[in-house]
Amino acid sequence: MFRTLQGVFRNGKIELVEHGDEIANETPVLVTILPVGLDLAAYDLDQAQAADLRARLAVFAADWDQPEMDVYNDYDMAKQQI
Repeated sequence: MFRTLQGVFRNGKIELVEHGDEIANETPVLVTILPVGLDLAAYDLDQAQAADLRARLAVFAADWDQPEMDVYNDYDMAKQQI
């Protein structure tokens, strides 16, 4: 099963924010480099609008982070297979 973990690239190494003991040493991984910033203008947002949006969506974060919500990660591909 695939699992996503958060981390940072620091001093030539990936440092994970959290990891479980169930992940064995030498486990193969793929790393995706995320952009550091977000171009708010590309989304027609200014700083105040982005902050307001983040605050309003924060109430959903606990639900989105539940393991059973992982089924929606590949929703579009799963929908095509129906």
